[in-house]
Amino acid sequence: MIEAVSCGGIVVYRGKILLLYKNFKNRYEGWVLPKGTVEEGETHEQTALREVREETGAEAEIVRYVGKSSYSFIVPEDKVEKDVHWYLMRGFSYRSKPQREEYFMDSGYYKYHEAVHLLKFPNERQMLEEAYEIYRELHRTGEWKRA
Repeated sequence: MIEAVSCGGIVVYRGKILLLYKNFKNRYEGWVLPKGTVEEGETHEQTALREVREETGAEAEIVRYVGKSSYSFIVPEDKVEKDVHWYLMRGFSYRSKPQREEYFMDSGYYKYHEAVHLLKFPNERQMLEEAYEIYRELHRTGEWKRA
């Protein structure tokens, strides 16, 4: 068994959530949240920020840790057990540009109810739901505004 750790961001700008559309040779297709593998010497926070920037071109800052999702999948040589650490992030603009080298064909910001329905994976939907509740509470109390 192979153990892997990734980190990702749930980026919110003006109440909308940043999503990516991936299409890998018409075999893997769907809307996802930006995430990627921790590189040597990186903290989880650094990985999440780097992956958001690399995959979407978006600049953001971490507001709060949301939680961890776990899943497994099979590769030809073994089974992979993956943990993904998720962070709620504040985006700085609506600007995004999908990373074509990673087969991301589109990106953009969507209203919460649209994003929840677009996301391909249930574990990402769950993390979005949790992150958006945190966002709503911070917005309600005025804590969401950038210092």
